[in-house]
Amino acid sequence: MDEQRYRRKIYLEDKPRAEALKEILEAARLSPETELIPTSDALGRVTAKPVFANVSMPHYHASAMDGVAVNAEETYEAHEQRPLHLKKGEQFVYVDTGNAIPQHFNAVIMIENVQIIDEDTIEIIDPATPWQHIRPIGEDIVQEEMLFPQGHKLRPADLGALLAAQITEVPVAKKPLVTIIPTGSELVEADASLSAGKIIEFNGTVFANYIKEWGGEPDLKKIVRDEPENIRAALLDAVELSDIVVINAGSSAGSKDYTVHILSELGTVFTHGVATRPGKPVILGEINGKIVVGVPGYPVSAYLALEWFVQPLVCKYLQVPVPKRQTAEVKLGRRIVSTMGAEDFIRMNIGYVNGQFIANPLTRAAGVTMSLVRADGLLVVPPELLGYEQGESVEIELLRPLEEIKNAIVFSGSHDLTIDLLSSQLKWEREDMKIVSSHVGSMAGVMAIRKGEAHVAGIHLLDPDTKEYNVSYVKKLLAGQEVVLYPFLKRTQGWMVPKGNPLQVEGIGDLAESQADFANRQKGAGTRILFDMLLKEQDLSPEQINGYDREMFSHLSVAAEVKGNENAVGLGIYPAAKAMNLDFIPVADESYDLLMTKAFYESEQGRWLRAVIQSERFKAEVDKIGGYAVVDEESPIFF
Repeated sequence: MDEQRYRRKIYLEDKPRAEALKEILEAARLSPETELIPTSDALGRVTAKPVFANVSMPHYHASAMDGVAVNAEETYEAHEQRPLHLKKGEQFVYVDTGNAIPQHFNAVIMIENVQIIDEDTIEIIDPATPWQHIRPIGEDIVQEEMLFPQGHKLRPADLGALLAAQITEVPVAKKPLVTIIPTGSELVEADASLSAGKIIEFNGTVFANYIKEWGGEPDLKKIVRDEPENIRAALLDAVELSDIVVINAGSSAGSKDYTVHILSELGTVFTHGVATRPGKPVILGEINGKIVVGVPGYPVSAYLALEWFVQPLVCKYLQVPVPKRQTAEVKLGRRIVSTMGAEDFIRMNIGYVNGQFIANPLTRAAGVTMSLVRADGLLVVPPELLGYEQGESVEIELLRPLEEIKNAIVFSGSHDLTIDLLSSQLKWEREDMKIVSSHVGSMAGVMAIRKGEAHVAGIHLLDPDTKEYNVSYVKKLLAGQEVVLYPFLKRTQGWMVPKGNPLQVEGIGDLAESQADFANRQKGAGTRILFDMLLKEQDLSPEQINGYDREMFSHLSVAAEVKGNENAVGLGIYPAAKAMNLDFIPVADESYDLLMTKAFYESEQGRWLRAVIQSERFKAEVDKIGGYAVVDEESPIFF
């Protein structure tokens, strides 16, 4: 059987990324071609050679104003006290903007500065100067002038300049054809019925659009199953027609990861594994003179590997430099731990708080696509460092414009579904404002406000002694700071259980008795504090709860865990249970409030935020979710 030849032939290495890239760029025998295309269709294309003007612009002396063309020397005697009369045809002619200037005239007087005496006579009181208000031949473009060098990406205004110079066809670099081969027997199309073990194939579409953005021509193939003969055939077909080949998944060292072995049989493997996190299991090689890049299946790893190795190949083909991102100096809100010997690429949220940029890491899991969607920037930790300390200043590559980051409201603290809704409504009201949120738990949210690393924190911290929410924690942890506790929501916490409540959970004692798989929240989360209080009230210990140490970072992630396990139970809010079609047993009503500094509360951003919260539009959207009540405007608590 063919598969037996490849079983567990493991050889992943830790080659430096720069070395691996240099190797394939030197090996790439790319043959750029030139094509002539209509200028009107050339937006975004790259010039294949210098482009020179066929005609001047303007190609005649043209009037720059509506007025009269005159000979400047004949007007020098004009004065306010000695008006000068000029005769039509002999000493002036009327001209409009863009008209050709007759040969024996050399100036234009604006019509506003002319007094018409009769049909053939005008009066002027100011002399003209030679060539005033005249566009000379070639003022804009001179015939034979180089308009654009080789390697210029054409913009909308550039197309206008080309047409003005009478260039109706432009020589551009032919787009390199990049074939994309998704592999995996577990993959299905996005419209297929899902079952356990099946994964939607979406990487290919992302790859194709990255390649379009970089100037290439993608050819996304159908899914190829994990069978060596199919992978071999797909690769051989691709290298026949393509300039570059990208094969997705099968690049690691699993029992079904055949790509590296097939590639070594058909051609040459330069690299199998680079010293990066994520993105290590990359394959770089060639077949029949065509570069083949094997990228991992995990989305974040795949997208980064595509940028590291495929974008430079596309740029080399087009003969343009690889574009560099804008960077910014930021202060780290949390410590970053890395591993020596590998470059670490960490997705970061960035906010502008108290006059400085603050950055916090998102999840580092290679399979979490939304970590890139939500990221404002990338922190690259060099291989010789073990990380950075909290509060240290570092340089970050930006994934969003700095101005957009600067206008964002930085939200920390407890997760709630309404925060995304609030951000959407805020952006509806103010296009330049949005909320950037990180779900770190109520206690961490309070500390973010304390350290000046967030504008707003959502908190629902129950004091076990007083049974009061939030106030005692703010007094204790933010003593001496001018902060405001703004009443936001009333909501219900409860047990989230599979449909029909198969374990018949009614209280916390049922969790211990049934040995349910409990999906817990992280330390410092308000839900975790509530759960620990319930344990204490029933004289139960964490050791009696199966899964107590397994932490989730949002209500939705808890609900998703329960949905996928008939033996699971979670504590969370009703909307999360509703979203996952779970049953919900109420446990306690709670106050979910917004903590902010007094300065932010009184700022323009703070006023807009409060106005949106109290708007009928927002309240109606919250009502649709169910399980919430927005607190009517009432006196906030100032500390």
